[in-house]
Amino acid sequence: MAEATRPIKIIAGADDFGTPLKDALVSHLRSLNIQVEDLGTSSYYSAGADVGRRVSQSLSSSSTETRGLVACGTGAGVSIFANKFPGVFAATCLTTSDAVNARSINNSNVLAVSGKYTSPETAIEILNTWLNTPFKSACPANDNKPWPEEIQNFLDKSLVEMPEIGRSEAVDTCAVCCLVKNRELNPIDLIPGGSMKILRESPTSAFVRFKAGSVEPAHHHTFGHDLVVIEGRKSVWNLTKEERYDLTVGITCLLRQGMCIG
Repeated sequence: MAEATRPIKIIAGADDFGTPLKDALVSHLRSLNIQVEDLGTSSYYSAGADVGRRVSQSLSSSSTETRGLVACGTGAGVSIFANKFPGVFAATCLTTSDAVNARSINNSNVLAVSGKYTSPETAIEILNTWLNTPFKSACPANDNKPWPEEIQNFLDKSLVEMPEIGRSEAVDTCAVCCLVKNRELNPIDLIPGGSMKILRESPTSAFVRFKAGSVEPAHHHTFGHDLVVIEGRKSVWNLTKEERYDLTVGITCLLRQGMCIG
């Protein structure tokens, strides 16, 4: 069916809105004797991610070319989540022209279709076109003319560069640390001889280190926060209640909403 030298295997998945169309396309693929692994029905983000992950993991295979087929209500959601995996180029195609462009320009290896806006007959035409269109072929985006040599060279280079996007970059798995990845957090002088330093922060939390002898500025707690002593000791005054708390290592003090400390 396709013009690839390797046999093709299709990994398919869909959400509830895309399942009827996905099932029709899976039946069509099997009628063409194309191997299909149907992952069934799940949420659109899980369906897209499951198919994208499997296609990405199969890229090193030399015996079989693995592509993906995903469907949801619009075809957009499953495409977004399939594309989160390195080497996956999912494209939502609503027409055969979309399919030709996606294969010719982007070397699309995951086809996303719309269960709400595309009929089974049209979807089969889209799928056939997507399967049969080689990379760099003439396409509507270039008025169905062959690509100029400089564009063909660019497209050839893209085959090497695109799969590396997202693969070699180090990913910080700490949601707090990554928020301040490019921010320099310098010590802040509070009183002579004392200072504090924000170690990590997010929009809702911060890890702050106080130098011995430092005094935290008096402030009012709108939302409240926890204070944990990890070394030495800290004294906290609740000016609202005129109370003092002496905290040592391991003791947590919840500074509640409405408290004013100094």
